[in-house]
Amino acid sequence: MSKHIAIAGNIGSGKTTLTEMLAQHYGWEPHFEEVDQNPYLNDFYEDMQRWSFNLQIYFLNSRYRQNREMFAKDHNTVQDRTIYEDAHIFAPNLHAMGLMSSRDFDNYTRLFEAMSSHLQKPDLLIYLRASVPTLVRQIQRRGREFEDNIRLDYLKRLNERYEAWIEGYTDGKLLIIPVDQINFADKPEDFGQILLKIESELGGLF
Repeated sequence: MSKHIAIAGNIGSGKTTLTEMLAQHYGWEPHFEEVDQNPYLNDFYEDMQRWSFNLQIYFLNSRYRQNREMFAKDHNTVQDRTIYEDAHIFAPNLHAMGLMSSRDFDNYTRLFEAMSSHLQKPDLLIYLRASVPTLVRQIQRRGREFEDNIRLDYLKRLNERYEAWIEGYTDGKLLIIPVDQINFADKPEDFGQILLKIESELGGLF
């Protein structure tokens, strides 16, 4: 039976890198965020209040389609960020910061609730826990121009919401990776530690 592994974490935590590495190592099919094709990201980081609802609706639609496509296939997949992060972290955070109106947030929430009944949960959620300084360093290293305008308080609030979500996560198996201490991108021994933890959680897969 095929398995679905999802990588969760704040902006700059290393989700895409880990997704690529796991896909290559295990031969899993990777599914990435639609970042380069997203028509709203540049506008959003320049004017969050104006474009927040448009961005979240785009992500909701994109990740819903991705989820349905993944589970329609009979092979193992690894996904860079989930639809649940949009619904439980990003949209509520924008609303709490006054960057999304209550009318838009309520509309978004009702739409997610209608969609979520048709979704399947990941077999394993890998959460990349990273401090704000680590996030900033990794964001700067990858050099996406549109991310130059990300505010530190925005990253901090997202981290707080991630921690609250992970603390109450009960939808499946959970593996937490402390990115401040584990440099899986540059150190093979650190990546090896992650592989051992994954294989421990999903022993039947191997």
